[in-house]
Amino acid sequence: MTTLSDRHIPPFTPATDSRLRVVLLLDVHDGQEQRFLAAYEQIRHQVAKVPGHISDQLCQSLGNASQWLITSEWEGAEPFLSWVDSAAHRKVVEPLHQCVSDTRSLRFVIARETPEPTPGPTGAPLRRTAAVSAGPPTRRTDPLPTPPLANGGVVRHALTFTVKPGSEAAVVDILSGYRSPQAQVDRTTRLCRTSLFMRGNRVVRAVEVEGDLGNALRHVAVQPEVRAVEEAVNPYLEEARDFADPASTRAFFARAALPAVHHTGGESATGELTRLAFLYPVRPGHGAAAVELLAEQDKSATGDATHPLAAATMFLRDGLLVRLVDLRVPYRQAPAQAAGLAPGSTPTALSRHLDLPADTDLTTAAGITRFLDGCAMDLVTDRKSPSPDPHAVPASAATGE
Repeated sequence: MTTLSDRHIPPFTPATDSRLRVVLLLDVHDGQEQRFLAAYEQIRHQVAKVPGHISDQLCQSLGNASQWLITSEWEGAEPFLSWVDSAAHRKVVEPLHQCVSDTRSLRFVIARETPEPTPGPTGAPLRRTAAVSAGPPTRRTDPLPTPPLANGGVVRHALTFTVKPGSEAAVVDILSGYRSPQAQVDRTTRLCRTSLFMRGNRVVRAVEVEGDLGNALRHVAVQPEVRAVEEAVNPYLEEARDFADPASTRAFFARAALPAVHHTGGESATGELTRLAFLYPVRPGHGAAAVELLAEQDKSATGDATHPLAAATMFLRDGLLVRLVDLRVPYRQAPAQAAGLAPGSTPTALSRHLDLPADTDLTTAAGITRFLDGCAMDLVTDRKSPSPDPHAVPASAATGE
């Protein structure tokens, strides 16, 4: 199992390219190979027409005929996520899922490539395309910079969903009252922190994991205390899910995914910190531009050990931008720093990407404070796992599982 570790992987430097590689591992039922191949043959032609799709491959294991691998390349995360969350995608892949006993999906941003892509006229790398077209080149549909999904060996991710209006208090009671699951997943994977926030009827759960995020999420999903909480929340969800139906569960969590697109700071932060989350009102199609502006300020701020901002993580999905910050002071004492603003043109530039009331003023401390008050999410629970015992052996490792 490949894991994220500072001892094995050098610090990641974002590349200018943001193509996405999606890897899908499948175990096909005995006797279902021809049905599986027929389903894939139908699916691949439909997927090839999806905007942002570049190419895909189907591979079979040399050592195990039931193991298959599907890889696909996309222009970026945005077109892939839009496709995978659509009703059309769920309908198309259903025949495929009927032939397999297990699937595992991995997503990677392409950071390095050999041979390196040939630079185009503007200096950007030329993209491979699945077919030659006589028309103009396809415009990049994903303006996001390469998302640093892992930093310092820690993977960051979030889930978000909405509950029925009027049920917020009941949901808070359920989500804040359960016992934390075992932190150590296996020899290389550990749950570090889970922070859960609400604003109105929207829930955001941010997680930090050392090691393999997929292993951690699967570990959490089967814990009795977590399953009990999820079942208790089910009646209050605006979008129904059925845990007895694996397809329904997969579809729900796919739509709930809120990817981390930027993180900075926190590795050497000392002293008492306060964790907060702000739900920024971004205009449609402006989320990536807002992240780019805020990320530039955050990187500069967290490099200063005396700055009020110790760490910041941004999660973006369509028009939903959540900014998670660790502050050394209450945000009302340093509103500009907490909001990711700096003197000069940043407030004006950011305003162009946010859906703000006409009287909003991001150039004054009072105006920024009112803005943050309107964005602040309520903290439901923030759970940190204790530091691991270096001599402890996880139960799964001891039993050989």
